[in-house]
Amino acid sequence: MPSSLPLPIISLRIACAIAMATALAACQTNAIHSKPLSTTKNTVTQNTLGQSKVGHNKTTKETQPSSALAMDMSGRHEYQLENGLKIVIKEDHRAPVVMTQIWYRVGSTDEPTDKGGISHLLEHMMFKGTTDVSSDDYERLIAKFGGVNNAFTSYDYTGYYELFPANRLPLALELEADRMKNLTFDDKEFAKEHQVVMEERRQRTDDNPLAKAYESFRLLALPDSPKGESVIGPMNELESITLSDLKSWYETWYAPNNATLVIVGDVEPTEVLKQVKRYFGELSPSDLPKRPAVSQKGFRGYQKVDSEQAVQVPVLLMGYNVPSLVTAGATDEKQAYALSLAQDVLDGGLSARLESRLIREQGLLTTVGTSYDLLDRGDGLFLIQATPREGVSLEQAQQAIITEIEKLKTDPIAPDEISRAKTNTVTGLVYAQDSMEGQARMIGSLQSIGLDDRLLAKLPAKLDGVTIADIQAASKQYLVKNNLTVMHIIPPKDQTDKKN
Repeated sequence: MPSSLPLPIISLRIACAIAMATALAACQTNAIHSKPLSTTKNTVTQNTLGQSKVGHNKTTKETQPSSALAMDMSGRHEYQLENGLKIVIKEDHRAPVVMTQIWYRVGSTDEPTDKGGISHLLEHMMFKGTTDVSSDDYERLIAKFGGVNNAFTSYDYTGYYELFPANRLPLALELEADRMKNLTFDDKEFAKEHQVVMEERRQRTDDNPLAKAYESFRLLALPDSPKGESVIGPMNELESITLSDLKSWYETWYAPNNATLVIVGDVEPTEVLKQVKRYFGELSPSDLPKRPAVSQKGFRGYQKVDSEQAVQVPVLLMGYNVPSLVTAGATDEKQAYALSLAQDVLDGGLSARLESRLIREQGLLTTVGTSYDLLDRGDGLFLIQATPREGVSLEQAQQAIITEIEKLKTDPIAPDEISRAKTNTVTGLVYAQDSMEGQARMIGSLQSIGLDDRLLAKLPAKLDGVTIADIQAASKQYLVKNNLTVMHIIPPKDQTDKKN
């Protein structure tokens, strides 16, 4: 893993995007991979795993093929009801429990330009009761039968889950089917949750200097993309959301034909399908709006700004506009895999280039980390965050990182670097499948951004097909000054003057 990074930047890798073992929990609003916001329920443990990769044509003792590492797709079953609800069931009989997750394909990227944060606010309201089950009864039922539940909101989806003993699966299905269509919209509850969400923004963004800086950085780096906006939304837009707005948002997007139901655990698929039909089969589909494209034109020219914040030490943010596997498309998918591997060569652990050269050998940085989301719904950023050592300027730190990126384009990539990158990637995916929640997260997150989760079984072979030349070609194309946005986060001038 790379050096520890100050919030809000987190070094992410492939498994984070897929497994997000509730990677978006605890209402994280400003992370390099905008972690989903989530209500503060009984949160299941979440892990942020790394994303790495690499390919080489020649198989040697030092570079075993990634495909040699198994990706378990056994016990997976997929169905679709007539009303459009997709169901993915994954058998896991290691313990008598079941994870039930419902994923709605709507998030902050779908929001009107003046209603930022409405998806997350609706997530909060989803716990305030239905016409049949009050908020208090919902919580009592979860507790009485030993359940755990939570929810999360991201750019691309909103999700809800329950972990129950396996014999209580029907209860989870009944609760989720009920609140898919029968949510109540009470004025008092809305007023309370409206304030809760605004306070959440104050605590996590407005009162967090790095989070504030990162929010403005995304707007600068992604000016034409809905992902330039934060998931939680600007305060003035949050304040403007009404109960009527929220109800309309719910009626527009919360429908069986806009959802994927993921069930992982000690279950029998045909019996599960029977129960799903019982509770969800009569729900009516909706006439869904067309979702906006999540694209961002790159190569707009070098941009660099200073951001004065109440930080103790200067921080460097660098972001290159890059495609994801979704936006690269089938013809250019190798570029996305190559960028993911390039990220790991730079930042794949203590022996990776940025860590070993700029922190330990040259002593220029105290922390450095990168992020690239291969498995993302839209165009994104190849991000780098670094903190220079005392006496080293942000300009020097930036130039040192650029020098290493330029070496990546031309210098040989050693076999051990390739081997480590492949191993990090695939073992991260395997570890992410170790829990029922992790398996469900993989399935739900990929399905919700328009990818088939079964592509994970093909991923090792895809990585093995990426050559060193591919990595260097992708780096030469995208990791260039004309495609770079930089922010220097600096302490207040009076604070700097006192130190001097």
